[in-house]
Amino acid sequence: MISLIGNRPALQIGHHQVIEYDVAWLDVPLQRAASDAGLEDFPFVSDIRQGIAEYLEKRCSLQMLPLASLYERIRKMLIQIGYEAIAQHLRQIPPPITISLVRPAMEAGNGFELAFFTNLRAELEALKAAGAEELRFIGINESAQILRGSNKWNSQCEKLAGEIELFISAWGQEVLAVACP
Repeated sequence: MISLIGNRPALQIGHHQVIEYDVAWLDVPLQRAASDAGLEDFPFVSDIRQGIAEYLEKRCSLQMLPLASLYERIRKMLIQIGYEAIAQHLRQIPPPITISLVRPAMEAGNGFELAFFTNLRAELEALKAAGAEELRFIGINESAQILRGSNKWNSQCEKLAGEIELFISAWGQEVLAVACP
């Protein structure tokens, strides 16, 4: 059995499952939708966020909740309280997602940097298509060692780690590279 933080279900975003999340990320899509609907001073963002937190922690019986289902529930909630215009403008934005680069490096294998970067590009494109705006990457150094086939950190690993960070940063400011020591 999976131990869930605060009794919240994991969120399914593409083939990623986000287990540790705070519902504060919902403020951004709610505020954007209100602004797009011409209601810049929409006062109920925190109330809706608290309602969603309560639903996730106390009333949702699922262990895995597709992100689209969560947003559909938010739209219904907005319509019920009389804010259909906001519901129509609500765009699905996932919570921040942390991605370990160790798994793709292991799948690519020693010396197969091209496969690693190709798979990473595909994953980034899929997450962007799902609306992800904040991505964090861990395991950059470890993935460089795996791809170089080295048990010890060396200059070749350092060079490849730099290339990985450069590749990630080329995707824009929304993508954050977090290297593990």
